[in-house]
Amino acid sequence: MPLVLPRRSIRRPLALLTGLACAAVLSSCGTDVDPAARTDGASPSAPSAAARPAEAAAATPRLTVTYDGGVQILDAATLEVLADLPLSGFNRLNPAGDGRHVLVSTEGGFRVLDAGTWGSSHGDHGHFYTSAPALTDLTYPSREPGHAVPHHGRTALFDDSTGRVTVVDSDKIADPSATRRDYTTPHAHHGVALELADRRLVVSAGTQEARTGIRVLDQENREIDESTACPGVHGEATAEDETVVIGCTDGALVYRDGTLTKVASPDDYGRIGNQAGSDVSPVVLGDYKVDEEAELERPTRVSLIDTKKAKLTLVDLPSSYTFRSLGRGPKGEALVLGTDGALHVIDPTSGKITTSLALMASWTEPDEWQSPRPTLKVSGDIAYVTDPATSSVMSVDLTTGAVITRTALSVTPNELVVATGTAEHHD
Repeated sequence: MPLVLPRRSIRRPLALLTGLACAAVLSSCGTDVDPAARTDGASPSAPSAAARPAEAAAATPRLTVTYDGGVQILDAATLEVLADLPLSGFNRLNPAGDGRHVLVSTEGGFRVLDAGTWGSSHGDHGHFYTSAPALTDLTYPSREPGHAVPHHGRTALFDDSTGRVTVVDSDKIADPSATRRDYTTPHAHHGVALELADRRLVVSAGTQEARTGIRVLDQENREIDESTACPGVHGEATAEDETVVIGCTDGALVYRDGTLTKVASPDDYGRIGNQAGSDVSPVVLGDYKVDEEAELERPTRVSLIDTKKAKLTLVDLPSSYTFRSLGRGPKGEALVLGTDGALHVIDPTSGKITTSLALMASWTEPDEWQSPRPTLKVSGDIAYVTDPATSSVMSVDLTTGAVITRTALSVTPNELVVATGTAEHHD
């Protein structure tokens, strides 16, 4: 295991938010909310007694980590625990898309958590702020909260129990009166939705028994394209030029330049169910499983889906990995956190492993998918990795391969999301 290098300041991007979120964020701004003015389906949020925001010199990224019984928020530079928020049940995390909030899939729906870091723009410069992290009272109701996908300033929530899709401006995600786009699929299923910049909605199709493909809707929710050639639809990712990739049990569907294309697996059963995309690469990284009968397959190959060439390439790894192992580097590098304890860096064009960074002891994927296992999340040129075996989290500089810092937690980390403190930039 590599030695821990001295801590240094993490390079923080100076991307600016399009507007100060304080008016919309109910956990730290003492504004009253008129329940009658809220959008149907979102619970009103009461103001909290959070401390007055403090101005920071730069964006201040924070990590949100779940554990059995709650959520911890850490400073991404020092990995210091800033807040420990009790929350019963098995909780999952989704980025909200505004750089400040996190959506917690918990009992009752998608609950909005304020990580307490954000920024605002003033012409040629910006200001950055921090406040105490807090769970807000705002929940988007769902009996089975599934995927939440932010893209190009819009965040799409999918309710598996009803098939209802809710799309909100990402920078209004904490505003219960924000205008929403609603659509309900013909049948409830474990699904996913994503809205493109021109308001086309890509949404999965299927039933509780079988997921079969995707549909593309215009901004009025009218169908403009569809494909039923994607059995077992699962997961999504976007590549450069707003290309969407959806996983299937026999390959993937690619939606590029208004055209749906099936990219077939080389095996009759070659399942892609989890993907990681990059806006600087046409290639999407996916997992790859071939044993349809396995209760738990531990794959040792990943897939690279070239969305321009409609080509799928398989890459052999020196170890297995899990659905929380995939990420992308700042130049589009494909990253896989292996059970050998190494972070493997793959050139997405050649499919060659360029380096492997030893980060932890070898580990075995647990039998239950809900159980903690090492998790990888990337923000800019920094990778954040949890190690449940040692109840720790670390940050890794992807430009040098060095571990920046490593911290032991008082809890066993499970899921992980980064709040960047800045908003996603849109042209």
